[in-house]
Formats: sequence, C-alpha cells, structure tokens
Amino acid sequence: MNPRSSAGRRWLLTVAGCTAALVAGGIGGATAQQAPQAPAGQAQQGRGGGGGRGNAGPAMFSAVDADKDGAVTRDEMKTTFDKWFTEWDSGKTGALTQEQLTTGLNAAMPAPAFPAGGRGAAPQNQTPRPDDVTAMMAALPATAPAKPKQPRKVLVLGKAAGFVHSSIPLAGRTIEEMGKKTGAWSTTITYDPADINEANLKQYDAIFLSSTTGAFLDDPNDAAATAARRKALLDFVRGGKGLAGIHAATDSYHQSSAQAGGAGFNFQVIPIAMQMIAADKNSDSKISRDEFGALADSWYDKLDPDKSGRIAQADFPQRYAALPTPPMPAGRGGAGNGQAPATNLGPDTEVGTWPEFNKMIGGFFKFHWNDGQTITVKLDEPKHPLNAPFKGEGYVIVDETYTFGRAVYSRENLRVLTSIDYAKMSAEDKAKEQNPRPDGDYALSWIRREGKGRVFYEAHGHNEKVYAIKPLLEHITAGMQYVLGDLQAEDRPSKTATK
Repeated sequence: MNPRSSAGRRWLLTVAGCTAALVAGGIGGATAQQAPQAPAGQAQQGRGGGGGRGNAGPAMFSAVDADKDGAVTRDEMKTTFDKWFTEWDSGKTGALTQEQLTTGLNAAMPAPAFPAGGRGAAPQNQTPRPDDVTAMMAALPATAPAKPKQPRKVLVLGKAAGFVHSSIPLAGRTIEEMGKKTGAWSTTITYDPADINEANLKQYDAIFLSSTTGAFLDDPNDAAATAARRKALLDFVRGGKGLAGIHAATDSYHQSSAQAGGAGFNFQVIPIAMQMIAADKNSDSKISRDEFGALADSWYDKLDPDKSGRIAQADFPQRYAALPTPPMPAGRGGAGNGQAPATNLGPDTEVGTWPEFNKMIGGFFKFHWNDGQTITVKLDEPKHPLNAPFKGEGYVIVDETYTFGRAVYSRENLRVLTSIDYAKMSAEDKAKEQNPRPDGDYALSWIRREGKGRVFYEAHGHNEKVYAIKPLLEHITAGMQYVLGDLQAEDRPSKTATK
C-alpha cells in the first residue's frame, strides 16, 4: 500500500521480527550486540529476574541433586520428576498443562536475587549498534512542535534491574539526538540509579526512563538509599518537572500476586516449561506422568553421553544448555531479545510493588504479544497536539506490544492518546492473552498530570527498528516537549472518575 495514497495516510510501521537467539542451545540468550554475558554460572537478568534456558542449568542442577552430593544420577532425576508430577497435578487429572509446569518450576527454581545499582551485576551494554543509529538519525524530526521557553535538560536513565532490552542504549541515544537536532533540549545519559537524587535532579527539567525494568531505583543492600531515590523521583515530578517513559518503563515495580512477599517470578522457567510440554505425544497440550517420566530418561541420556551414571555439577550447566529446544509457537516471529514466550502467562493477577510509581507511570506490564505481531493502532484523539504527526489516521506497527494489569491502568487516571484497535485483531491473536480485559481497552500511549508535573508514556519501542519510524519519533518529540512544559496539551483524564 502506498503510505500516502488516497486510501489514507496509514503508515505501515514495519518492524522486522527479532531473530530467535539460541545461545548454547538455550532459548532467549543475548546476541553479540546485546548486554554482555554474565559470568559463568550466573544467570543473565531477564524480566522478573530470569534469563534464558541456557542459563537455567545451575538452578536445574540444584533442583534435581536430591542428596546434595554434587552429582546427579538417573534415579535422582527420575525421582525428582515423579515427585514434581505428584505435587503439580493437584487436581489428580493425570496430566499437566504448561501453566502448571510453569507454576511448579517457579516453586522448584525460585528467581535468583540480582544485585541492584550495579553492585556485582554484569554491566549493561551502553552502546547502540551503528546501523541502528544511522537509521534513527535519518528519521529524526528536523524541528520541534513548540519553541522552548528556556534551555531544557533531560536525564535519561537506562538502568534495567530485570529484563535488559537491547534497544535501551538506542532509545537513550534517540532522545539525545532528538534534542540536539530540534534544539529543544540537551541530554545526559546515565545507567546509575544513584543519579536519581535530590541534588543532582535540580539541574534537569525531565527524566526519560529507557525501558527500565524491575525495581530499577532500588538498592537491596541499602534501604535508606532506596527510599531517598524513590522520594527524589516523586518529588521531582510532583514539584513541576516531567517524566517520560518508553516500552519497559511500565515493566517495573510489579509482581504476580501469587509471589507477593516472596522472591518474585523466575521467568527463565517459562522456556523450560515450553520444552517440557513439547514432550506431549498426543497433541492435547498436556503431558502425562508416563510422558514426563520418559522426558526425564531422555534428558538424562543426553546429559550423560559417556554413560558414567553420574553428572557432576561442573558439567551439568553446559550439557543442559545443549539440550534440544522446542519449536517456537506459530506466529511468534522470533524470540526477540531473549524474551519469554507470550502465551500461557497466566491470569491477570499482577500487583504493584510501588503504588505511587505504578499510578504515576500509568500502569504495569501484564502480557505482551511477541515482537513480530502486527498491531493496528487507532488514534483516540486525532486532533490532540501529540498525535499531530499521524495526520488524523491510525497506523499499523510490528513490535512487542504490552497489555497492562487492570489494578492500575484506567482512563480515569490517564489522557489516552493511542490504543490497540482491538476490533481489528483476529480471534486467534486475541486468544493469545489469557483473561483479557472485558472492555477491550488497550492503551498504547498517554499523558497525565502528577501534582504540578507531567508524565508521557509510549508502549512501543522494544525493537530497534521502531526508532527509525519518523511519525512515531515525532510523537515522542511532542511527548517530550509536553513533559518539559513547552508544549501545551489537554491532559485531563479521558474519562471522568466514577463516584
């Protein structure tokens, strides 16, 4: 379709699906351009604290080494699998679903605790790929929609305490170059959450959260530092400054209610559950006790190639990572930066862990359609200043697309700018999300007031190619100028609060 044809200016915002990264045979390992590998034996960070299956070996070894003697025998593995089946088949149906496998594995292999604030953690990549920068630079708007009232400064925070998106450094660079080219602001980029403090923030007009995940401000070893950083962020915005966030800025400060008060959800178990369910022989999407036992034998045969009868702890992780991987679900379009599969993520039981931030940013992650999924976006307010780049027409985008937990997201709290055109989504694609919103209301970008300050959020931005889409970059430019206080825009909630 001609994007400027008489049929309407519907930009096909084409983003190629990410290539599935199969590192050492594991689902969802990082590519060479992404964050550096964690040290041997240490799982990479993932959404909620997990990494890909290739890094699950140490946790799996610990779970099946029943006598804790530093080696695993066939009997230990088979006994452990049989014990798991008995425990996880709580309804005594004689079969386990992928959701039951995921829940059970999470209990057997709880999420590892990752240090925050950079203490001992593998450093994040801070350098975008040159080709991505070139494409982004070519798509940047030449001018900003409003004249700055005064010189503006933006602080970009790229710290991810959970899943580390490969697009984080590109998003930060985009904000930097956007400000330079339009003359609307100057930018400082940091990956240190300690920079969110009262004294340092006095020089800035807005903060941009570049796909921050997890408890990105917190230091688990210093409660006072955590409290001070949180207060500094809230006071900064409420005192009249701005906060903008992209994509995984909303994948922060939440957890499953089933894990509330606990260690959190270990997302590295999801691809393991996928691999287990692949042992289903009769295509009923369940695995029987016999199939589960046969899987234990099959895995052991591959883990013990020399038939020694004992797999040492030192050998287990590498051999486990080399186990065959199951095929990706149909329509997946690639694993993308090591993300967990989008299907079977369970009911909408997410709860916020920092309610003030959850409300301020506008919501928290519940589910995502995978990168490669085509989404039709509608303009909720075609004439809104922040939507001017779209020329009154919706568009199509291919990227990872979030939905948000019902506990916080509400049009009574937000001025919704764009949302998923849910009526145009196929029944098959809708069914990928368990427990969908009954009202079919899936916002993608919004603004809101927070005290005297302003907030803007855009849900897309997972894939690097999103940052080469000119209308979307213009939308973000307008959002930045709104939070900086230079672009005036209606920001009252889209819906009047019910009494």
